[in-house]
Amino acid sequence: MKKRPMLAALVLVALGVVIGAAIVSFFGEDGVSSAFAQMRKRIELGSGQPPVKIESSAQILNNAFVAVSKAVNPSVVTIAVVTERKADPRMKQFENFFGFRFFGPNQRGQRGDPQQRPDGDDEDDDSQGFRSQGSGSGVILTGDGFIVTNNHVIEDAKDITVTTFDGHELKGKLIGRDELTDLAVIKVEPKSGVNLTPSFVGNSDEVQVGEWVVAVGNPFGTLQSTITSGIVSAKGRGLSGAGRNPYSVENFIQTDAAINPGNSGGGLFNLEGKLIGINTAIATRTGAFQGYGFAIPVNLMRSVVEDLLDDGKINRGYIGVNITSVNEATAKALGLDKVSGILVQDVIKNGAGKAAGIQEGDVILEVDGTPVKTSNELQGLISMRRAGDNVNLAIWRDGKRITKTVTLKARDDEKEITAEPGRPSAPNDKETDSAPVKFENLGLTVEPLTSELRRELDVTAGVVVSKVTPYSEAAKIGLRPGAVILKADKQSVQSAKQFKDILTAKRGQAVLLQVKDGNVTRLVGLEVSRQD
Repeated sequence: MKKRPMLAALVLVALGVVIGAAIVSFFGEDGVSSAFAQMRKRIELGSGQPPVKIESSAQILNNAFVAVSKAVNPSVVTIAVVTERKADPRMKQFENFFGFRFFGPNQRGQRGDPQQRPDGDDEDDDSQGFRSQGSGSGVILTGDGFIVTNNHVIEDAKDITVTTFDGHELKGKLIGRDELTDLAVIKVEPKSGVNLTPSFVGNSDEVQVGEWVVAVGNPFGTLQSTITSGIVSAKGRGLSGAGRNPYSVENFIQTDAAINPGNSGGGLFNLEGKLIGINTAIATRTGAFQGYGFAIPVNLMRSVVEDLLDDGKINRGYIGVNITSVNEATAKALGLDKVSGILVQDVIKNGAGKAAGIQEGDVILEVDGTPVKTSNELQGLISMRRAGDNVNLAIWRDGKRITKTVTLKARDDEKEITAEPGRPSAPNDKETDSAPVKFENLGLTVEPLTSELRRELDVTAGVVVSKVTPYSEAAKIGLRPGAVILKADKQSVQSAKQFKDILTAKRGQAVLLQVKDGNVTRLVGLEVSRQD
């Protein structure tokens, strides 16, 4: 009987040795001691408390960004497209030269360098073009599947795929697009288990420079549902340059929230989660974000979308004038008490403005009671009206404020129309002086027109600019050799001597000049030095 307890004890000892050996072999001798040490006491990493106690106001702002990010992310989608278009090398040249980038799925690709192949690689493709893949962003506007994006994202798209915030893929169908505002509407059909969260559309007129905003989109086609933050850094920005459609509507909200390729068509939101803009372009010399992005105001977006949903096309109204913003010299020349308003450079024949009595040299101060300071602002306000709408314009003319009611017309009425020259008959060559006249302090030299120059330049009166000194007052307002000064201080210029007399009478003031440069006729203000 005594042998059994002894045998059991030996078995237990042997078992303990085996288990101990296993533990040592697994952890090592140091590991065993470390493991047991961790059992006794947890290792503390770092200091015992954060070095800074955040102020309640900062915590509130932090919470606001967290809340708006959670709220708006589901209303922004990724849009993947397969496009087919003819190669157009001009756009890249214009973008690189002017430093503005309008992202699109081909040469303005959303995934860095897009995957392109000649359409000739497919027997059904046009050998003159390219097929490419790219992506952008979009914002859900309705629960039944209408989505707004940029025109340049879906332009020439053969296939559109929409991916929601929670990863569902839906086929998209183009409803309508507007090249002039760079907006488009697509439609997806919701399927079972997919909830589409529409955004809350705000009022871009209430947006203030300096307020916090977040940009939401899918940069580079891979970083889906990305939130970046910044402020509204400016309003009423225009990006027009060579290669851009002269009728393009550009009244952008500028922001320093990071926007990159793939963000196009995404949303710009304020801290209340209100959609205030559709991201569309950046100012860049590298093709990627360098500090400033541009968004289409939602009030303009709303107008375009309503038109597209109504009948798939835009019924935009036009005044029928060529315009430019008023600068300081022009304001002085016209007797304005401040630098504000839009100068009418030209009035289109048979256009709405002509019918309402708008004249060259008028300054548009207000549209339906809303002051306008830049041509972009005027363009933005008018673009939200339809053909047939009446607008009341407050106008500065001959030192007085008057009001004109304009019934807007569609642009189709004005396609083949040119501006009225309104030039007087040509003077006799014998009446003109032959000697050039130099204005030293203005950096300007003018010469009389010969009969040959009149025929060549298609003018009947004026003086031709023969020399402009770099960085002079004349250079600042865009005068250059070959341009013809047709009028000065609203008087038709018949000779170089007369032009000199007009400027002499305006010493220390500003004078309004009508200048023809190539095929373009414009009005500019020139400040006249007291010495000339």
